[in-house]
This record gives sequence, structure tokens and C-alpha cells, in this order.
Amino acid sequence: MARHKGLTFYEKKKRISKEMIREIFALLFYCFAAILLAFVIVFLVGMKVSVIGVSMEPALHNGQEVLVNRFLYKLFSPERGDIVVFLPNGNKNSHYYLKRVIGLPGETVQIIGGYVYINGELLEEDESYDKIADPGIAENEIILGIDEYFVLGDNRNNSEDSRSGNIGIVDKDNITGKAWFHLGCEEENMGFIK
Repeated sequence: MARHKGLTFYEKKKRISKEMIREIFALLFYCFAAILLAFVIVFLVGMKVSVIGVSMEPALHNGQEVLVNRFLYKLFSPERGDIVVFLPNGNKNSHYYLKRVIGLPGETVQIIGGYVYINGELLEEDESYDKIADPGIAENEIILGIDEYFVLGDNRNNSEDSRSGNIGIVDKDNITGKAWFHLGCEEENMGFIK
């Protein structure tokens, strides 16, 4: 017999073992469980709404999509500065509004000289907000009841909000959740909402 010079390779037959089958099923189970958990979290906790109009600029822009945490306000109450998502007067035929919470339950809100006053004291706000040209119904003192909130758009002079008779005071029962993450066309336009 002639000897072959050089390298020789032997092909080892692969066998499917019980352990390999167990690992495959475990991997499939974990993938299914992760997909199911993600679906449950999104269905129970979150929802996606689109911003309509320019009332929340520069924080949120027209057409931008926002993820809403629907579960948070079942445990906690909205805080001043939160951007809440709500149906005005509970009208299910309306689109969702996104506005910033300014006045909390039990507080007195009034707009004097273009500035917001809470319980008779000037509200310390970011300087980027415009001076309010039209105080609307907040020209007179508004006393918020239990579970009532006064909300304003960030673009104060281009916003239909609690100053308007159409929207008015927002009841906690009409608040769907807190806007917590915005999506954008570009990566830099995505992020958590402040």
C-alpha cells in the first residue's frame, strides 16, 4: 500500500444528543417567553401616540411618536412638570393630547401678566417658555379639586390647554398615562422625555 503524504482529515459524524435537543428547546422556550413578556409589558403598560400640532415644541414636535406609560399613574399621581397624555373631558372620539402638568390637586392657579401663579406665588419655570399672551379662563383664580390638574403646552402661545374652555381642567380619570419616551426619525431625536 502506498502511504499518503501530507495532512489527512477524518470527517467526524455529528450526532444529535439528548443534551443538544434539550438546549435547543430551552433556547426556543426563552425566546418565546421573552416575546410574550415584551407583548404583555407593551399591552398592559405602554402605548404609542402621535403628537398633533406644535403645542409642545421644543420638547415634542408635530408627528413625533411618543411611548406612554399607562401603568405609572395607577400607583402614583402625576407630578408638576410631567407630560401627561389625556382625552379632553374623557371624549373617546378626540385625539390624545399631550401637555405639561402645571397645577396639582388642591392648588389655586392664575395667570397674571403672562406668568403662572400657584397659590399666589410665581411659578419658577424654565426661561425658554414664552410669556403667556392669553390667560384664557385662568385670568381668574382656578381652584383645583381632588384629582384635578391644570396643564399647559410648552409652546404657550400656540397651545389649546387648560386655559381653553374646550379642554379646561383635566381630571385624573381622563389621564391615560405619562409620556416617557419619544421616537424620532433620527437617532438623536429619540430619548426619554424630561
